[in-house]
Amino acid sequence: MAMKLDDFLAEHPVDRANVEAHKERMLAEVRAFRLRELREEAGLTQQQLAERIGVSQRQVSKIEHGALDSAKVGTIRGYLEAVGGGLALEYVTGDARVQVA
Repeated sequence: MAMKLDDFLAEHPVDRANVEAHKERMLAEVRAFRLRELREEAGLTQQQLAERIGVSQRQVSKIEHGALDSAKVGTIRGYLEAVGGGLALEYVTGDARVQVA
């Protein structure tokens, strides 16, 4: 006889904090992958992009591996401008959105 979902969850409780942390890591990887795609579509190597924005190739690599929290906003802005785009930064609370950069 098949086990019901409620019975399975009772025997295997879900750690919601762990699920949320994993979700955040996955979203960071997706964003980092997309940044690399944008750079490649612009025809730039990591070294070329680094030279354009005045950082090391290692910093570009860190950004493309998801280390956005430790990157300066100016570096991310420079990265996006170098690949042909721009940066929009918003403060969001409830239904209110305020563009700050």
